[in-house]
Amino acid sequence: MVEKFVGTWKMVSSENFDDYMKAIGVGFATRQVGNRTKPNLIVTVEDQGIICMKSQSTFKTVEMKFKLNEPFDETTADDRKTRTVVTLENGKLVQKQSWDGKETNIEREISDGKLIAKCIMGDVVAVRTYVKEA
Repeated sequence: MVEKFVGTWKMVSSENFDDYMKAIGVGFATRQVGNRTKPNLIVTVEDQGIICMKSQSTFKTVEMKFKLNEPFDETTADDRKTRTVVTLENGKLVQKQSWDGKETNIEREISDGKLIAKCIMGDVVAVRTYVKEA
């Protein structure tokens, strides 16, 4: 169920994110900002099953709206233009981004009341952990 992801999530830790950004081709200056930014993740479900996922920080706010299993065009926080599809697999929200012949997956799951986002590019895995704001 997507409902368990709904809410405002505050990032508490980020591991290996610089290596992940390098792996997907993010430039140095953008990585510097990305490493310092601790965005909030806001997840809502709108009418007709449209899911809205907003990443909000002092640096930049990026929002994507989608329906599960329906491909859409996404512009990422680092300005990549991707063809993205989000599926629900074994309780995880799996976001697959494809661009320029490359592909990355972001798997989000709720574990012990925390939202764990695994960013996977080849053999590079970054783990970002969020806690729900009251």
